[in-house]
Amino acid sequence: MPKTKPQNLTPRFWEHKTLEELTPDEWEALCDCCGQCCLFKLEDEDSGELYLTNVICRFLDRFTGRCRVYIHRHQAVPTCIQLNPRNVVELSWIPPTCAYRLVAQGKPLPDWHPLISGKNIGTSKMEFLLGSRIVSETDVDREKLKEHIISTI
Repeated sequence: MPKTKPQNLTPRFWEHKTLEELTPDEWEALCDCCGQCCLFKLEDEDSGELYLTNVICRFLDRFTGRCRVYIHRHQAVPTCIQLNPRNVVELSWIPPTCAYRLVAQGKPLPDWHPLISGKNIGTSKMEFLLGSRIVSETDVDREKLKEHIISTI
């Protein structure tokens, strides 16, 4: 989630390109800034089951849905996952409404997506799903992350 959306994009580029064919600006523009990538996930070491928490990365601006250190996010957070054309369909926690997943599956973007509506939804989608229960990792004891599980993925 870059700080600003790229300008001068080919209209409706996602309808005639695969994820592999996207330019870096087009790739970035597909992100709707819902913030779900930045929610902490826990994995059961025995079963491999994944759990979603209501804890967000300390660098996520919850009002814009953008990373405050986007360009340097992998240095700031070594565990930050770099999405790419292959893993967006493999990662089970990527929501079905994610534009990357939709484009990979040959599906249309929803009407609310910023590239169609022209409106930045920021983290409003995440806040709609989680309400006021969203908390920053800076306000949570890492040893108590299990107390913040909200669902199984």
